[in-house]
Amino acid sequence: MSRSGYTCVRYVFCYVNVLLWLSGCGILGVGIWLRAIHDGYTSLVPQYSLLSADILLIIVGATTVLITFFACCGSWFQSRCMLVTYFSLVIFMFLIEFILATLAFIYRENLNDILKEELMDGIRFHYRNSTDNGLEVIWSKAHTKFHCCGINNYEDWYEIKAWEDRRIVPVSCCLPQYQNMTNCWEEGNIAYWYSKGCSEQVLMWFVSQLHIVGVIGLLISFIQLFGLISAMLLFCTVQHKRVKGHIYKAYSSTSYPS
Repeated sequence: MSRSGYTCVRYVFCYVNVLLWLSGCGILGVGIWLRAIHDGYTSLVPQYSLLSADILLIIVGATTVLITFFACCGSWFQSRCMLVTYFSLVIFMFLIEFILATLAFIYRENLNDILKEELMDGIRFHYRNSTDNGLEVIWSKAHTKFHCCGINNYEDWYEIKAWEDRRIVPVSCCLPQYQNMTNCWEEGNIAYWYSKGCSEQVLMWFVSQLHIVGVIGLLISFIQLFGLISAMLLFCTVQHKRVKGHIYKAYSSTSYPS
């Protein structure tokens, strides 16, 4: 690799990972903020608290910060150890993504049933069960955004633990023009409620956003591929220079022997 070639790769690789490191810090900060300030308002399935938005953001942010740290330091300080560590971490992350995507595709129907069951348990046993539980806020926003009620339909709200022996629904299940009406949430006013369940509406919304998901997936794949190729090129360059017996660093911008 020529001097200008590996110098360009080094700096592009380093600066791209600096931007990713800053993004990771931002994601990590948002996750910590949600965890500290809005604990309990970030998960639809309280029985699986590790799947809450704050925990996921903390994991994604911390992983990004760790991996890009090795990338930045490895390229800037010309460390073969850090470069190979970065390379190994990206390969490991790629394998995890591939395994999860494969399992999700194979068991997609079972996952859908399991998710519905867990959501049902969430509203049946955890809705309004404590002052720091945010399920009421989350479901209210879901009903309003997707114009739906419940998971399968409004009957999912009947006789839950929050209002045992009562066949009512949250106020957010009422159509906008009836939400100010007295007792619009009672069973006798079914005509004033959203008739469709949220699982159907969310699925339709997700399908409509597949192009965005695809673009994001391709972007992540490109960044990972770029990182792998760049790290290997830089690693091999360091190794090559040392084998040749040069006393200067491989990426030094000072003079090079002819």
